[in-house]
Amino acid sequence: MAETPTTTAPTPEMVNVTINGSKVRVPKGINVIEAARYAGVFIPHYCYHPKLAVAGNCRMCMVEIGEAMLTPDRRPVLNPDGKPRIVMQPRLAIGCNTPVKEGMVVVTNSAAVTQSQNAVLEFLLINHPLDCPICDQAGECKLQEYSVEFGAGASRFREEKVHKPKKVDLGPRVMLDDERCILCSRCIRFMRDIAKEDCLGIVERGSHSTLTCWPGKKLDSNYSLNTVDLCPVGALTDKDFRFKMRTWFLKESKSICTSCAAGCNTIIWSRANVIHRQTPRSNDAVNECWMCDAGRLNYKFINDAGRLTKPLALTNGKQTETTCADALKQLGPKLRAALAHRDSVAFVGSARATNEELYLFAKLAKGSVSDCVPRSWTADNFIVKADRNPNSAGAKLFGVAAEPMGSKLAVIADGIKNGKIKTLVVHQEDVTRHGIGPELLAKLSLLLVIDFKQTATTKAAHFVLPGVTFAEKRGTFTNAKGRLQRVWPAISLGGEALPEWEIFRGLLRELGGVDNHLDIAALFADMAGNVPALSGLTLSKIGDDGVQISVS
Repeated sequence: MAETPTTTAPTPEMVNVTINGSKVRVPKGINVIEAARYAGVFIPHYCYHPKLAVAGNCRMCMVEIGEAMLTPDRRPVLNPDGKPRIVMQPRLAIGCNTPVKEGMVVVTNSAAVTQSQNAVLEFLLINHPLDCPICDQAGECKLQEYSVEFGAGASRFREEKVHKPKKVDLGPRVMLDDERCILCSRCIRFMRDIAKEDCLGIVERGSHSTLTCWPGKKLDSNYSLNTVDLCPVGALTDKDFRFKMRTWFLKESKSICTSCAAGCNTIIWSRANVIHRQTPRSNDAVNECWMCDAGRLNYKFINDAGRLTKPLALTNGKQTETTCADALKQLGPKLRAALAHRDSVAFVGSARATNEELYLFAKLAKGSVSDCVPRSWTADNFIVKADRNPNSAGAKLFGVAAEPMGSKLAVIADGIKNGKIKTLVVHQEDVTRHGIGPELLAKLSLLLVIDFKQTATTKAAHFVLPGVTFAEKRGTFTNAKGRLQRVWPAISLGGEALPEWEIFRGLLRELGGVDNHLDIAALFADMAGNVPALSGLTLSKIGDDGVQISVS
């Protein structure tokens, strides 16, 4: 996984250090590994991770450290040229646990450092299995990469390797190959210090040391797959992704998780329009570099072969396939007639939709009763939010959802029951599961559903327009803390399925609306000009990490 320095503001006090001959100013107190990044120098490491407590056990980050020679009264000794005399320490130091200070000199490419790196890699490879061709970590393995870049290229070891347990079932989602483990302890520290579920440890001694679960415990946490991300070798593997695809075949697309209101930043890994995994993307303002297992595994519905790809229209009591153009043409006069009596039309929007979709949906629903379906699950004290909708903040910002959310659903059901509401427009929801059953839907004169999958509601609809998932469109979401974030298309479904903002734009045009929403950027510009919370923003200003807006 990507490792980046923390993005929190540095302390005002800065110090001057010299790294491989280059002078650089860095925040006082950071370690040598992080200081080297400021100079564009990479120091290899295994056990160190910027978000975990320092262990200092792999010794891969050894560097030479020098300091200015001082007189007894703590004044620098100067060379004939007037520069401070630097004295190098007699022994190498680990960069992960050595804080920088004023005047420090660091050398990462000397003969002594190179010899140390070669020795560490040779030691790690003594008992490591030579199974790179069949290892799931190939292409992402730091042992493999460092062996090429920093290793000696040959081993002097000729004895039989120590064999350790293979295919160890640590829990429901993680498999361990102990022979590959280099005992970096990243997984142990994450579960103990970050996830607060201490369940992993190392037993035995020397070359027989193995990673295992404590007696009576399993690696059964909603954050267990973060240990797979942290593992620098192929010891811990994700059962869901295991032996599924080589990573160098996969396309990486930036996105966010839509499983709850946390809005974790993610990378979607896909090939040939199929998503194979979703992993966290670093953003200290949202999820740092972690995400829950439930969120990262919630992608398989996108690959469902039963996805809606063609519009459906009810003809002679049977739904038949049509085109988007024909469906919109038929819907135009029907919706115009229905909306002439706004109190006879109701709208059920989706708090799982993008801000752009909610903005246009609000235009369609203006003057009619509308609401969204609330969703909740158990929150924790780490990442997971109780609100399972990814964009409740956006639904409220654009006025699609009632306050409290879901309170108008019963009003809509009663309106259909007593015959007051004759037209219902539903976006990405199965309302039969939320108090508006098939018997009520059968009473409607017009039921229009926009969704990407078949549900009991789509099966009862007079018209169904196929949409797409968050992984197949551009747009923005607003998380529980009011952070506005972007999504990009990772795959394309094909057929006549469209991003829902295009469907709503088509409906508004059929109703006589005039707009200049030629693309998502133009639509966002329209939003920014009309919604105070978005004033002055553009899609490019939001960037990869998002921006904070006021949604109160």
